[in-house]
Amino acid sequence: MKKVNIYFNRWFSVAFHYMNLIRNNEDGIPVQIFATHPDIRHMSLQGADVAGTEPALEGIEYVEFCVDFCRRNEIDIFIPRLHMLDIALHASLFDAIGTKVLVCRDLDLMEMIMDKGKFYESVKATGIMTIPDYHVVSNAAQFKEAYEDLLSKGHKVCFKPTETEGGLGFRIIDNDRSPLEELFGHVTPLISFDEAYRILSGAESFPNLMVMELLEGYEYSIDCLADEKGNLLAAVPRRKAGGRLRLMEHIPELEEVARRVAETYRIPFNFNVQMKYSGEVPKLLEINPRMSGGLHISCLSGINFPYLAVKSALGGEVQPAEFAHNVLASHVEQPLIMKINGESVVTDAVN
Repeated sequence: MKKVNIYFNRWFSVAFHYMNLIRNNEDGIPVQIFATHPDIRHMSLQGADVAGTEPALEGIEYVEFCVDFCRRNEIDIFIPRLHMLDIALHASLFDAIGTKVLVCRDLDLMEMIMDKGKFYESVKATGIMTIPDYHVVSNAAQFKEAYEDLLSKGHKVCFKPTETEGGLGFRIIDNDRSPLEELFGHVTPLISFDEAYRILSGAESFPNLMVMELLEGYEYSIDCLADEKGNLLAAVPRRKAGGRLRLMEHIPELEEVARRVAETYRIPFNFNVQMKYSGEVPKLLEINPRMSGGLHISCLSGINFPYLAVKSALGGEVQPAEFAHNVLASHVEQPLIMKINGESVVTDAVN
């Protein structure tokens, strides 16, 4: 049986787990996994059969690098993370060489998802789920007005850039914080309104910030699988349960949110919906049109999300899947040998 060649461009370290989940698939399909990253010693590459460095390029130049890599290495499936929008924009270049790209091709949707303010407006218009109270601001006066409005509604307030990934730029406004205590403690996201306003006032304008109500209930990451047409095949709500514990549990209202998102936006393959509770009401944080950073934990529910996305892209039949029971899971570090006598245990990229 011919091996399926699969390529990951620059990913997070957890791609190591995705690669092994695909490699150890339940159908016994043989795969060869290729990966690139600017740092040849990056942990994501340790799960690849063939690894190489990638250049610091953007736009069409980066896409052309990926196309050339896929062509030279006869890649069947490309699973991108870095520069997904550029890759989606030029997906036809991959079609021309016979490489299937696991990316959403709805460019308007992709651009909207990347900007949280625009995406919240879309969700508000559809009514498919509840969004937090928020304002998008780009100068200090707007920031002050937004803060005061949210405060008048009884909310604690936080803010973050509208275009960001992970927790970058996230801050919580806390006017009772003790800077001296924080100096001797852990780094925190806390900042007083006066300090934030002083910093923002130093610029005439700044990139859009979303000033919003602080949600203080459980945060759920709903890992979702859809076929190429965006039909939902699986959804697993996952939350932190203290320390390193993670709980995958059936939450009907969250599984309904996943269904509505799939029906409305038709995001193919793997995507992730992040929700956080305000009292009894789950509210949207964001949607990621890719595999989430904790997807390998959700796979302990018995659903191999990365492989099933690959199988679907290859034209295989993937049936809707449900996890039978709630699952409490955790993780430990795994030691890896990266070199023996100075020789890397991962081969160089094929030229």
